[in-house]
Amino acid sequence: MADRHPAVPSEAIDWVERLHALVDEAAAPVERLAAARLRCRAGCADCCVDDLTVFAIEAAVIRRHHAELLETAEPHPPGGCAFLDAGGLCRIYAHRPYVCRTQGLPLRWLEEDELEEEIIESRDICPKNVDGGPPLEELDADACWTLGPFEQRLAERQHALDGDKGERVALRSLFARDDARRHLPLLRSTAPSK
Repeated sequence: MADRHPAVPSEAIDWVERLHALVDEAAAPVERLAAARLRCRAGCADCCVDDLTVFAIEAAVIRRHHAELLETAEPHPPGGCAFLDAGGLCRIYAHRPYVCRTQGLPLRWLEEDELEEEIIESRDICPKNVDGGPPLEELDADACWTLGPFEQRLAERQHALDGDKGERVALRSLFARDDARRHLPLLRSTAPSK
């Protein structure tokens, strides 16, 4: 498995773990403000989609803490995140990547409209979490998770480590027993025998 994934220095993995702790701390007030509308519960895996990729430094956190799982277990069947168990629970919840730490919260992000030369704010939330609170456009900015700052820090750290490649790793590829590799058809030689 080590040859399929780049080596990540231990101090970089430690840095990512500290960043994840900061994300959890910063997201806690948003989660408290949104508690009445959040339907996110154990077993709800609507946001746990397949084909997610993370920066190599976040994949290294998973490898650090879940080496046995990655070596001996099978990924969840295609269609859902490879780390879901049969009941829809995350098998790496304590060490899940950044993107999984803010799912379900009211989200906001800022984009520059170059034509109008202004900054435009957009907002979104999981469809299951729309009801139970004021409309998103009425929420104060601090009642939403702002996308951008933490993602930027992760990207900068990854780029510094890999020479600006920004290497990303498919979560499913972390498993030694990846379904995609196990279920390839057997190729047989069609050359005539002598």
